Amino acid sequence: MNSRWLPSAALLTAALLGLAACSSTSGGATGDKAALIEVRIPEDGNSGLLALAKKDGSLDAALAEVNAKVVWTGTAGAFAPAAQQLDAGALDFAQGSITSATAALAASPGFKLFAAVAPDALGEGILVKNDSGITTVKDLVGKKVAVWHGGTSEYLLLKALKQNDIPADQVERVYLQPNQAAPVFNSGQVHAWSTWGTYSVPQLADRNARFLVNGGQVGSENYAVWTVRTKFADAHPAVVKALYEYLHASGLKLQADPGAYLNVKTASGPEAVSAAQREIQIPFDKARGVAEPITEADLNRFHTVAQFFADQQIIKGFFDVKPYLIDVTTLPGSAG
Repeated sequence: MNSRWLPSAALLTAALLGLAACSSTSGGATGDKAALIEVRIPEDGNSGLLALAKKDGSLDAALAEVNAKVVWTGTAGAFAPAAQQLDAGALDFAQGSITSATAALAASPGFKLFAAVAPDALGEGILVKNDSGITTVKDLVGKKVAVWHGGTSEYLLLKALKQNDIPADQVERVYLQPNQAAPVFNSGQVHAWSTWGTYSVPQLADRNARFLVNGGQVGSENYAVWTVRTKFADAHPAVVKALYEYLHASGLKLQADPGAYLNVKTASGPEAVSAAQREIQIPFDKARGVAEPITEADLNRFHTVAQFFADQQIIKGFFDVKPYLIDVTTLPGSAG
């Protein structure tokens, strides 16, 4: 009886060995591909660190060291919608300001902070028209100022008012999405616009607007922060560290040669940085910081911002961001 089954057993063994051999080649490659960790992150559009990263593939190369790859999710914008995507599990990483991150965390803490960039002293501030007659912050009393709720622009306006002992209710805040504010400002429907570099540079380049005050002049502690979805950070700490290391190294390169990061995709059309904009953007970029680990001193500044937002009733009470910080220096790195 056993002799009748021997040929079949031998054939079965041979078949299994054949499958194993296939698995070590084509099957193994398929398994490796499926195991790649997808890193969903928005790009910078036509200019910026991530714009070049997408074009030259350098971020993919860096993440390959930790078995990960980039999945670009569109162009980065205001942080509030990105925070919602992080909370919903539709995005893994995003950059914002500590002001917008604090407000978002207070509402729905689904992400953590792992890197910080020093406040942009030159590129963000309160814009006014050259012919507006507004020469001091006190001239804003009774005027309308465009702001984006709970983030950089509202923070800068409130800091400027506080610095000049002006009650916040003496200036009318007109809440607009950042990409809606330019036509409202240019048409004169608001008297000023509190904003950041993405939107200030085109206005300054048109020579029809100027900063009433900039971030440095109001003592801004509005750090830029890099955020990661909490569940992603817990599952893939080495990827978080690899992305941090890339951001830090690339930030130093951008600081040294900002022009290489402008007009990455095209030098013409609506996305293009004009010669006049380039003239303004390059000094701003040279003066900006790069991604660094978050220190205790940074945390103290974050808490100063959180307390300020609480005092100004932007958020309901002081929000402690410490539980939502990652010490990137302690994360494991690539095994290679």
